[in-house]
Amino acid sequence: MARVEMKELLEAGVHFGHRVKRWHPKMHSYIFTERNGIHIIDIQQTVKRLEAAGELIREGVSNGGTLLFVGTKKQAQENVAEAAERCGMPYVNQRWLGGTLTNFRTIRQRIDYLIDLEQRFASGEFEKLTKKEVLGLERKMAKLNRRLGGIKNMDRLPSMVFITDVRREHIAVKEANKLGIPIIGMVDTNCDPTPVDHVIPANDDAIRSIKLIANKLADAVIDGQQIRAVLLAEEDEEMLEPTEEWTEYEAGEEVPLEMEEAIVEADTHLVEDLQPDDGSTDSSVEPEITEETGEGE
Repeated sequence: MARVEMKELLEAGVHFGHRVKRWHPKMHSYIFTERNGIHIIDIQQTVKRLEAAGELIREGVSNGGTLLFVGTKKQAQENVAEAAERCGMPYVNQRWLGGTLTNFRTIRQRIDYLIDLEQRFASGEFEKLTKKEVLGLERKMAKLNRRLGGIKNMDRLPSMVFITDVRREHIAVKEANKLGIPIIGMVDTNCDPTPVDHVIPANDDAIRSIKLIANKLADAVIDGQQIRAVLLAEEDEEMLEPTEEWTEYEAGEEVPLEMEEAIVEADTHLVEDLQPDDGSTDSSVEPEITEETGEGE
């Protein structure tokens, strides 16, 4: 993730809070001042916490984790979908379905049903049905895609959740807290920051503000994916490298005792395998001559 510049945050209006009378007292430490009856968010804290959240996401994704983007308000829907799709992460930009996290098994069953319908449609199976049946299934597919399309590829619970408006998405916040999933949230001056693990004080109503922060976190996800790709490539190289057991030793170099015993055992088995089963001797081997008799034993 590129360094967060204070200038671009100011240009996006991240520092604008709500009216003074609508503020939440627990947001007092994140408020810089008041201007024309509107609270101004301390943008320096926003920069620090956004960078910390980016580092957390980068580390989590590099270890194989996933980040779920959540933003169902009108200002956030398009930006959340674009940022999540750009980094290949799941997202929810329509109404949050209760139990999306706490009852994920049932949600997954509906996703599997949606995937089955899409496969049947692609294979031409719908052509065998009546127009009324096809219309009903197409409507069902559209509805499921609208609600579950963003999490279609989410096979397990996410490692982290990014929420653009913690007040509006209070059900998602409760579910994540119940399951112990870390929450990275944009918290405005009218919100309670207590249930949020990683607070990013910011304007959660402006389109440009949401787009900027969502894209910054998406950049952190991409960085984590690149780090993970490098780590996996290094592990594959290590697996292909010869181990100590098969290392060639130069003449005169001391061979480990375990390897020497293994070589002797292998030679013994080889000799036993070469011996005939009927007890006859190999004609190519000359009989041993003793000094006393001068004849073969």
